[in-house]
Amino acid sequence: MTPDTTQTDPVAAQTPPTEELRALIAGARHVLFDFDGPICRLFAGYSAAGVARQLVQWLARQGLLRLLTEEETGQPDPQAVLLAVHQRHQGSDLVAELEELLTQQELRAVPSARPTAYADPLIRTWTALGARLAVTTNNSARTVAEYLAGRGLADCFTPHLYGRTRELHQQKPDPYHLNRALQAMGAATDTALMIGDTPSDLRAAEQAGVRFLGYANNDRKEKLLRDAGAEVTVRSLDAVLQVLREQISR
Repeated sequence: MTPDTTQTDPVAAQTPPTEELRALIAGARHVLFDFDGPICRLFAGYSAAGVARQLVQWLARQGLLRLLTEEETGQPDPQAVLLAVHQRHQGSDLVAELEELLTQQELRAVPSARPTAYADPLIRTWTALGARLAVTTNNSARTVAEYLAGRGLADCFTPHLYGRTRELHQQKPDPYHLNRALQAMGAATDTALMIGDTPSDLRAAEQAGVRFLGYANNDRKEKLLRDAGAEVTVRSLDAVLQVLREQISR
């Protein structure tokens, strides 16, 4: 993995933070991060589509390919393959085995995961300012813990890592993981901020009653978030880091 100072994602040209962004961050004492996107690109060096194919192939070896539609067998998102099986066999041993297989593939992806530009210094700066941080993700919490340990960031979050379990109905956009984090940290909703990069992150934040900051590193993602109702988005986490550094300099 690369150090904080190496920017491995293409980022937009630096622009001054907006007043809307400053207002959003001003009262954030509890910050809930999605993992894959705002913190890192998990499958940067380990194809997500390849993992999805492995899940499909595993089902085929079990003689269970009939559980997927033709469209689902070509799905490039491994989480979508897992959810498709869950919808037809909720709570089954089959779903548990498939979920563990996905977790193992996520763990294999950790060494080649690409840190999101400015994420590491942002996390450390927010921690230094006294904010309490949590990860609320549809990835495995074991994967998150492995990644954060490798980046030297574990102490910024521990023990507040809330990720995928075998109860897949609790995945975002359900607010279950966000509510667990808020309760564990003793956080009031008006002091909490969720940072996510998908409409499902936004929906979970809305249902949990917390404010939302969208991270979108390209036009497509920004449009998806805006169309879903996100009022404040950033193309680079540097804008957030600038706001925190303004707080320090006061």
